[in-house]
Amino acid sequence: MIGYVSVGLLGLLALSIPVGIVLFLLGFGVDVFFSSFPLTRGLGNMVWSASNSATLIAIPFFVLLGEILVRSGVATRTYAALDRWVSWLPGGLVHANVATATMFSATSGSSVATAATVATVAMPQAEKLGYDPKLFSGAIAAGGTLGIMIPPSINLIVYGFLTQSSIPQLFLAGLIPGVALALAFMAVTAIICLVRPDLGGVRRTFPFPQMLRALLDLIPIIILFGLIVGSIYGGWATPTEAAAVGVAGALLIALAFGGVSWAMLMQSLTGTVKITSMIMLIVIGASFLNFTLASAGLGRELTAFMTGLGLTPLKTILVVVVLYIVLGFFIETLSLMVVTIPIIVPLVLAQGYDVIWFGILMIVLIEMALITPPVGLNLYVVQGARKSGNLNEVMLGALPYCLTMLAMAFLLIAFPNIALFLPNALQ
Repeated sequence: MIGYVSVGLLGLLALSIPVGIVLFLLGFGVDVFFSSFPLTRGLGNMVWSASNSATLIAIPFFVLLGEILVRSGVATRTYAALDRWVSWLPGGLVHANVATATMFSATSGSSVATAATVATVAMPQAEKLGYDPKLFSGAIAAGGTLGIMIPPSINLIVYGFLTQSSIPQLFLAGLIPGVALALAFMAVTAIICLVRPDLGGVRRTFPFPQMLRALLDLIPIIILFGLIVGSIYGGWATPTEAAAVGVAGALLIALAFGGVSWAMLMQSLTGTVKITSMIMLIVIGASFLNFTLASAGLGRELTAFMTGLGLTPLKTILVVVVLYIVLGFFIETLSLMVVTIPIIVPLVLAQGYDVIWFGILMIVLIEMALITPPVGLNLYVVQGARKSGNLNEVMLGALPYCLTMLAMAFLLIAFPNIALFLPNALQ
């Protein structure tokens, strides 16, 4: 059955069938060939139960929040402000790419939306100031991946929903690794540009009064992040309620900057419907597939297989890391997560690992999948914004940051408290 699901998944995806439909088709196949019970009779109930959750309402709210900030021009102001603060570093404006992606990750919750935002704003600057196109675009693709790590993260919400674990604790656990990755990206950029100064473009400095004035454009985003995350950890709001508050805050910020119009609101709502529909189709399809797999006994089959190998907990987790790296080359990130959670998480927990810690490790590995070919979505998003050159340049530019993520994964395995310190401290 494991072979059928793997080959079927890759084969159907290769035919360019939408991921959500692929998951339903695999579920039907498991029912027909591996189950002695008519599992499809429970399809209606399964679809309803998978979508009838207050937790999932947070997803369209966080998507709408990001859409409003992007389409109202707040992104451009944020990028210009960070340019004034970090462009003196070796690598110049490349650091502004990472810093802007980090700030928008703290409000958007979507890696693709974050990458698209920064790419749209930054790419014209790369050609004007003579930056190496590979490093510049690779940094944007890598910085965009932080959208699914730094809270609030849509992927962490889905992980918490599927594993029945605490979403506020997952948000806390993702904060330190997310910020550490952002700083590591900047450090890698600085090292590369110290060795090869020609890649980093012009290092620019600005008068200190101008830098201080630029902070005015950053304050609203910082307040919005504090409002969302603070309301969750202060016990004033659930993640869903905090997301709704965030949308209201984003509208106020857009209004203050004069970016609100009827056209902007319609574009934001349309974009939210499209993205949310795609996410929910995948979540519902994965829930049906997981139901059929569990009913057909895949969990028992896989557990018996892994037990028969006699692996230690460390070797088991290393096998899981390799598995996610390989699957990340071929499967879209959200799909990879929702398909594997019901199979992999029980195995990992049986080895004594923490469900919150593993959620963060999984997110790091899935972040890598966003910038590894041939399915890395952020690579295509950034290439689409470039309007010149080829995709290979973006892939090469993202490689150092991909290796940085791999190093972070091994650090999380060696030092679990990187992820668990804040959840344990604030319990």
